[in-house]
Amino acid sequence: MKTTLVTWLGLLALPGILSAAETVDYAREIKPLFTKRCVACHGVLKAKAGLRLDTAARIKKGGDGGPTVVPGMSAESLLIEVVTGADGLQMPPEGEPLSAQEIATLKAWIDQGAESPAGEAEPEDPRRHWAFQRPARSDVPSIAGVPLKSNPIDAFLAAQQKGQGIVPGPLADKETLIRRIALDLTGLAPTPTELHTFLEDSSADAYEKVVDRLLASPRYGERWGRHWMDVWRYSDWDGYNQEVRESQPHIWRWRDWIVESLNKDKGYDRMVVEMIAADEAAPDDPEALRATGYLVRNWYKFNRNVWLDNIVEHTSKAFLGLTINCARCHDHKYDPIAHEDYYKFRAFFEPHEVRTDRVAGQPDPLKDGLVRVYDKDPKSPTFLFERGDEKRPVKEKPLDPGLPRVLSQGKFPVQAVALPSQAYYPGARAFVQEETLTQARAEVATQGTALAKAVRTLVDAAVLEVIAPDPKSAHTATRKAEGAAALASRSLTLARANLAAIEAKIAADRAKYATPPVADAPGLALEAGRAERTAAVAKAEVDRFAAEQALNDANLASPIAAAFRPGKTPKEKGPERSLKSVDLPAKQAAVAAALKKRDEAQKAFDTARGALDNGSATYVSLGTVYPSTSTGRRLALANWMTSKENPLTARVAVNHIWLRHFGTPLVATVFDFGLNGKRPSNPALLDWLANAFMDNGWSMKQIHRLIVTSEAYRRQSTATGSNDPNLAHDPENRSLWRMNPRRMEAEAVRDNLLHAAGNLEENLGGPDLDPNAGLASKRRSLYFRHAKEKRVTFLKLFDSANATSCYRRSESVVPQQALALANSPIAFEQSRLLAAAISRELQSDPARADNPAFVTTAFQRVLGRAPAPEERTACETYLTEQAGRLADKAGLHPFTSGPATTVKPAADPAQRARESLVHVLFNHNDFVTIR
Repeated sequence: MKTTLVTWLGLLALPGILSAAETVDYAREIKPLFTKRCVACHGVLKAKAGLRLDTAARIKKGGDGGPTVVPGMSAESLLIEVVTGADGLQMPPEGEPLSAQEIATLKAWIDQGAESPAGEAEPEDPRRHWAFQRPARSDVPSIAGVPLKSNPIDAFLAAQQKGQGIVPGPLADKETLIRRIALDLTGLAPTPTELHTFLEDSSADAYEKVVDRLLASPRYGERWGRHWMDVWRYSDWDGYNQEVRESQPHIWRWRDWIVESLNKDKGYDRMVVEMIAADEAAPDDPEALRATGYLVRNWYKFNRNVWLDNIVEHTSKAFLGLTINCARCHDHKYDPIAHEDYYKFRAFFEPHEVRTDRVAGQPDPLKDGLVRVYDKDPKSPTFLFERGDEKRPVKEKPLDPGLPRVLSQGKFPVQAVALPSQAYYPGARAFVQEETLTQARAEVATQGTALAKAVRTLVDAAVLEVIAPDPKSAHTATRKAEGAAALASRSLTLARANLAAIEAKIAADRAKYATPPVADAPGLALEAGRAERTAAVAKAEVDRFAAEQALNDANLASPIAAAFRPGKTPKEKGPERSLKSVDLPAKQAAVAAALKKRDEAQKAFDTARGALDNGSATYVSLGTVYPSTSTGRRLALANWMTSKENPLTARVAVNHIWLRHFGTPLVATVFDFGLNGKRPSNPALLDWLANAFMDNGWSMKQIHRLIVTSEAYRRQSTATGSNDPNLAHDPENRSLWRMNPRRMEAEAVRDNLLHAAGNLEENLGGPDLDPNAGLASKRRSLYFRHAKEKRVTFLKLFDSANATSCYRRSESVVPQQALALANSPIAFEQSRLLAAAISRELQSDPARADNPAFVTTAFQRVLGRAPAPEERTACETYLTEQAGRLADKAGLHPFTSGPATTVKPAADPAQRARESLVHVLFNHNDFVTIR
């Protein structure tokens, strides 16, 4: 202990170290230090060596080794000994050791008597954390002044607001409301017709009719599909040039599945099951199998551990709101998740692999296919990695799949899944068989046509040989025609043999993979094997004959006399010397190469003929045969995740939905509902919504409707004035006494530039689009290739989703955004097109073909509202004055820089002024804001 004392006397003399005269505050300095560095191993959940360091009383009590501190005597305290490593025991065992400043603070606290506040509360058992308990089924509050039939959301918020002395603000006007709800549910502002229809509808349910129409629109799936793609980390393939390094080509089919599922209002629970385990839950349904793109997206070429780490981390974050990944190297420092739990969770995914199935109409999966997952190796072991180091697996103790104990008690049930034949053998699918047959029949027809043509050519050559003035040349042509006809005949024989082999294989496959297998399956397999070998003989015969012709052609082309016969040596005399005895020119070398190929072809032919009657029932299948059984691990996990026994999945989902309607979530840490996350701003409301979600079949459309028909959602987004008392009680609007205004997401900004001008294409789905076409294409932004290094630049400027992780989008305000709207080709072109469309519309009604009508219509088309009086005056003045300036050719100067556009500005000065006004409106703050 003397060494320790001397050491620390020296440390205390260093500048910046705590002076003995300074009083240490336990609550402010000591407790946070223990919480951060020590409680993970010495707390409620785990008390190594019987020691807990989560309260001052327990610190003083100590553990198995006796008292940890001796008040007033830091030099005699075990705590100081272990944090300094004086006796070779270094604490904490992981991470950086305590700093000199932190140790000096601990020492001073002990020397000052280890004082602490009286009545320090014992920390709650982490296993009793709110998020680990099933959502409580509480009654909707009954609040004075809130009608009994009101939206339950308003009742829960009113109960919270009343306790804070907050009076909710007024409802938004109809123009603001329809623009808000249209952008929220479809990502597209209302058209003038939709706006006018709503403004003129005075019925009590006018707003509800709009909500139902928007939820039924296919645009809803596109809008909310992009939201969920953020959460589920959608990414198209990424790599170097054409090398795929992350994700996979054709994963856009998963994106289309998301959109379609949302439009159908498929239950969120079913969506989760299909994304995690459609190959086990619906193994013979290609439409559902697209969903496993969720797992495919994590594929990583260079390291399978990185691939599986991503799945564990983001599956737990996206669906459970848990940071299980924090336990990869050690026990979780905050949540009751052990180091071993991480690898048990990984074991659910250990056996799976990625494959690309053939799709109808495209025999080449590289060009197009269904990318999906399957369990490749059920015996793949899962080992714990010491300290998360993949080079240090604990192979003595392979781990079974399982959940953190705090979420599931007892053994986790997993049952293997027997797959239907078409799931593990895609070649058994009807379209594969029919397309293969069609292709083989077409080849027979092609070769038949080729033979007929070759025979006609031979007949013509024979006739010409009789009457030709140069019999030698004509004879050579006839010989070539004879060879071509003979080869065509053999090629037709091969095509017919291939067709017969395919027919035999299909018959054998249908018998073999029937349930149960057909009795004559072995006999049909024998026939298929012989038919395949017969086709192999035909193929070898074609190759041999072609090689013979090539050798003949090479000999004819050689300037050396035919007397040169291979095999003779340079010592032999006479004209029949070996070709080896002379310097072979290029044509002679060709003869030698042709001879070698002829010999190889002959050998292959002999081998094929020799195998013809071997009696084997083996034949090459029409595609890969995969394992016929899946482990059922992922299906078991998905079923548990969507069980009402699971306290997390429904809460996490409704929190994401709430965030995207109100701009702020009920739980601020959207991917961390654990002890290190934030508590819900309204716990009762969160639990009520989670239960309502599950009780209504996990229908997202019902949750949307419930939220957007609440008064909370329909309130105006501004205070009633600078003296609004709510500003003093709740300046950050945590209780939602008003709506939160927010900027459109990147995709909505681009889409509405096109939509306002009537140029947004509405066709759904399809392969990902080149991101370089983002300013030229009229497709919705959702469909452009989106990957780590492949993003539309315009969208990236407005904070499009980070393909690596985007549970909640960031929102920046940078000059480049204003420049993009002011100077990009898409902004100029759509401004000109919209101005022209409005002018045409007004000219069809002469009574409205003036600037005031243009200003009104432009405001409604771009901003979704009528102009304020001062805005109207300013715009009408601008149109008049700008038209005059543009008409004065002498006062104009050419502007040679700027983006190239496909839509040129109008030649008429008045129309060009209108184009400029529309361009200004596209740059108005209200255009990019949802109020």
